[in-house]
Amino acid sequence: MTTGIVATDAVVGVLAVREEPDGAPRIATLDILRGIAILGILFMNINSMGGTMAASHGPRPDLIGWTPLDQVFWWARQVFAAGTARALLEMLFGAGMVILTTRMADRIGRWRMVGRYYWRNVMLFGFGMVHVFVLLWPGDVLHSYALAALIVFPLRRLPVGWLIVLGLSFATWSTANELPKMLRAVQENVLVASAGLHHAQGIAPTMDEKKAIAGLGSWHGFVAKTVSDHAAELRARTGGYTEWRGVMIGEYVRRASRPTTVLTVLWEAGSVMLIGAALFRLGILQGARDIAFYRRMTTGWYAIGLGMRVITVWRTSRLDDSVTLLWAFEEYARIAVTLGHVGLVCWLLKTGAGARWLRPFAAAGRTALTLYIAQTLVCLWLLYPPFGLGVFGTQGWAALMLTALAIDAALLWAATVYLRRYPIAPVEWLWRSLAEGRRMPFRGVAAEARAG
Repeated sequence: MTTGIVATDAVVGVLAVREEPDGAPRIATLDILRGIAILGILFMNINSMGGTMAASHGPRPDLIGWTPLDQVFWWARQVFAAGTARALLEMLFGAGMVILTTRMADRIGRWRMVGRYYWRNVMLFGFGMVHVFVLLWPGDVLHSYALAALIVFPLRRLPVGWLIVLGLSFATWSTANELPKMLRAVQENVLVASAGLHHAQGIAPTMDEKKAIAGLGSWHGFVAKTVSDHAAELRARTGGYTEWRGVMIGEYVRRASRPTTVLTVLWEAGSVMLIGAALFRLGILQGARDIAFYRRMTTGWYAIGLGMRVITVWRTSRLDDSVTLLWAFEEYARIAVTLGHVGLVCWLLKTGAGARWLRPFAAAGRTALTLYIAQTLVCLWLLYPPFGLGVFGTQGWAALMLTALAIDAALLWAATVYLRRYPIAPVEWLWRSLAEGRRMPFRGVAAEARAG
């Protein structure tokens, strides 16, 4: 499985085999997947950076913008991208856990490896806290990934079948938890419609119909609260630094103070990490299977995931009280679409043209942590803060997605130019130096330039 460890057959021709500053080989396919994921995550975050978090995560996406073009971009985002960049990063984190611990165990021994791996994630948690409380991004994933990795770390050597079963545990629980709610909502809608007919006929509503009307009233109250929260957030985030800082930190504290929310975040991240560990051990994630396998993987998982999402997104886009039971299966749909993305990338990397087209994303994968922080600096501290360019709250979905595309293009170019001269990105260098307890090599030319 040598080609899967370093790069796929096709990508070897267009990507030089690179090394870490410590001499360990990199895996080209994983770098490309990581680059796509880290650039893709901005499309998920920018609406909460350039628009309100209340509208981004609530039942009223139209509060951000709902022109025909906005709806096209929102549809594409929700069907193809929503949650998949996060899932892909989680899978890669799980694969990295297998790679890193195996390599460290061979080099420094098993018990020292455990301590080193835990310390590495403690440092990552610290970076996440800086991201939250200094750079003021409440949606940070670094600290939650670090904690989730520490929790699932002892499970990494389980048989692949168990890794997959445990990896699907959150999706299974989520479906089991949400399905009764969706069934109840469907029944309430039927009863409310029945009450309307009875009212037209002069018949008093039944007790069940009264309960359904009350339940629908509670939902309408939640929607109304979303609208008021959106307006309040708009005022606060355009008022001044103090108000803006209060909103951003307050949002994080609100989430972190709820034990069920914390458990959900860690369980979701940790479970998908286990799926990533299984996919790596099966040779799937690093592109070690043949092209026919990845064609089947792409078409099969897309058929499942995209098919489910088209229905659920259509229901949401109606902005009414309609319900679909498929909402309860969203976590399964998210994993399915993500697997389709993995299959498509690995399929393309098996072709010469695809490998050449995807080659630049390896640079983003090698500088992922730095680019993630750079996205926050550009958006939260330049474009959308109350003291910056004053763009906050002025862009609809189309403009936000195009802005993310422009930022990602600039960052990808910067990463490519940077790696021609330096072997490691700044934030990666700082994190790994702290984790290793020594100053990692920083200045110098990149590995491919040295080889040349």
